[in-house]
Amino acid sequence: MKRSKQTRGEIEAKQRKAAAWHHTLAQRAAERRRLRDYKIALARDEVPVVTCQLAPSNSYSIPDFVERGTYRPEPFVCKDCGVAEVWTPLQQKWWYETAKGDVFTKAVRCRACRTRERVRKSAARRVHLEGLARKKKPSAAS
Repeated sequence: MKRSKQTRGEIEAKQRKAAAWHHTLAQRAAERRRLRDYKIALARDEVPVVTCQLAPSNSYSIPDFVERGTYRPEPFVCKDCGVAEVWTPLQQKWWYETAKGDVFTKAVRCRACRTRERVRKSAARRVHLEGLARKKKPSAAS
């Protein structure tokens, strides 16, 4: 006859195993949905908008893509280097629905300039924080 602690441990192990299996199934289903959306986008150059996934907005107006119901490719010119780019429907879907970006923002920089700007900002932040740390550290001379 097994002790209750052994049985409880076995039950918890089975529950963890079942939870991991369900998590794996959910991940596979999400991947299938993403792949389906990607195939639709390649076929039509449009991706449907899921309005319940958008970040809340306090505006009385409605963005064009919400009225239309789909994301469409949007051409833009990079404000740093001047290269003509296209903001793809899948990139828009990720920005608005996954990253919860503001619905009234548009792409303004190409990928290379976004990376360069991110590096520049992180370096400036590091220099600023190092300066603050030096300022707060008591000097040995006084």
